[in-house]
Amino acid sequence: MKNFALLAILVASVGFVVGAPRPDVDTAFPYTGPAVPIADWVDQTINGNGKGFPRLTKPPAVEPKSKRPTNNINVITTSYIPSGINIHFQTPFGIGRSAPEVKFGRSAHELNQKAVGTTHTYDRTPPCALVSVTQCSQFFHEVQLKNLHPDTEYFYQIPGGNGTTESQVLSFRTALSPGQHGQFTVAIINDMGFTNAKGTHKFLTAGAESGEFSFAWHGGDISYADDWYSGILPCESDWPVCYNGTSSELPTPDGTIDNPDYLIPLPKGEIADQGGPLGGDISVVYESNWDLWSQFMMPIFSKIPYMVNPGNHEASCAEFDGPNNELTALLNEDILNGTAPKSELTYYSCPPSQRNFTAYQHRFRMPGEESGGVSNFWYSGLAHFVSFDGETDYVNSPEFPFVADLSGNETHPQENETFPTDSGPFGYINGSFRMNLAAVDRAKTPFVFAMSHRPMYSTGTASYQTHMRTAFEDLFLEAGVDAYLSGHIHWYERLKPLGRNGTIDTSAIVNENTYKTNKNVSMVHIVNGQAGNIESHSTLDGEQILNITAVLNTVNYGFTKLTVFNSTTAKFEFVAASNGSIIDTVHLIKGR
Repeated sequence: MKNFALLAILVASVGFVVGAPRPDVDTAFPYTGPAVPIADWVDQTINGNGKGFPRLTKPPAVEPKSKRPTNNINVITTSYIPSGINIHFQTPFGIGRSAPEVKFGRSAHELNQKAVGTTHTYDRTPPCALVSVTQCSQFFHEVQLKNLHPDTEYFYQIPGGNGTTESQVLSFRTALSPGQHGQFTVAIINDMGFTNAKGTHKFLTAGAESGEFSFAWHGGDISYADDWYSGILPCESDWPVCYNGTSSELPTPDGTIDNPDYLIPLPKGEIADQGGPLGGDISVVYESNWDLWSQFMMPIFSKIPYMVNPGNHEASCAEFDGPNNELTALLNEDILNGTAPKSELTYYSCPPSQRNFTAYQHRFRMPGEESGGVSNFWYSGLAHFVSFDGETDYVNSPEFPFVADLSGNETHPQENETFPTDSGPFGYINGSFRMNLAAVDRAKTPFVFAMSHRPMYSTGTASYQTHMRTAFEDLFLEAGVDAYLSGHIHWYERLKPLGRNGTIDTSAIVNENTYKTNKNVSMVHIVNGQAGNIESHSTLDGEQILNITAVLNTVNYGFTKLTVFNSTTAKFEFVAASNGSIIDTVHLIKGR
């Protein structure tokens, strides 16, 4: 945690630091678990079926020219920067030149310009040297194309190098410029891994390919890589699916397998979507989940920019223990197929490469530095959209830094005083978050939408909501934010327009499906954590729906679609993943 003694969380007006380095992963206490944690009591090989994952594979972004490639371009994504685009691509072993390159131009047949970028990496567990190269990424390349024309299609190609095959010619469309007229639609996703995500993935892919979506905005809980350990947990009767094929039957003491279905591969043609008795959606290796999910998303990544926020599932390799403390046994004591008398998970229980949002920091590249923010955590894009980190860096944030673990005169916490999700801080105060929002020219960009992972209000109440409101609500209302979007709770919930302290702004309600913006007085709040994931739906569990809630859906998976028609009218829709039908609609019209 060196270089981060000045604590942003102690300052009420949350701000940004430009160019803040990634915080070091603390190694004051040794990691004592297995060299590569694998959540599989039957098959402890890293490659499983020899292709990188137990019974699961996904095609990479670039198909290698040989059957036994030595390197490969596995993932390609784009993200907006002011007046341009960032092209991010991933390889196992680097690109073999001083800097990564991209050829681009206005025509697919005339890529007459070239841009060069930078490469970053981390010591992932396991390293790609031990994993099938077309299912593993360890080097992350960023190439920015700047000063591009707005609302224009460009074509690009990533050259081959160091054993990689060059990519096909791909394309992207730049964003509208501030004040430019034109309708556009954004796909808003929260809480999306593999399981239960088949329908959402299908409609996101269709919208990306047809040009319906200008970009996608994923507000946290990306891939659910930290659910890798579901493979060592006995399946419970109330689980909707069982993920690793062992059901609740485990290997017998003599090492034989009492469930022969475990060794049967997935049926021909079955893909990673809904889980099942012969396999599942979750890799038993943390890093492999990231690789697999990224390649699962390539039909979307390859078509539209993909913007992300951090969620709680990105913080580290584990949030909590198993019912019999199986993770404590595995990660702290290196005991396979074991239990522990009590949970003793700490910050140091995860391998160093799986702490402090490390994978998330490397596997995406958001315009933090370009918009006065911090890395992938705090940024504003297109002037309309503000992404902020609701996980760290404010008073009582849910993933807190070491300072919150200290007792007495300590300057560094003891091992048993830490938590697996301890993270950040990722910046210090330099300027004001309030000023960043106020800088938006509302004459050119009348709508402002903000998102982080966790809601400020919900019928599903939690203490973090109070802390988020304390940190952000006044800032957002004073800046005139029109709508706040979130997930985390795995249902769809549209709230009534809310002012400070949860007061319902009845003057902003035109009818059940139409709200007016009421600058400085209220915001619209939409919670949608139902894109699809291993944890299934949230439920009320006997709680009563609060009067602040207009619509609550705990049944359908799906995502939110935002369409901005013009300077006065926008529309939010909840799209059902099962059939693409619209379950809920609310129009937002500009008030005073």
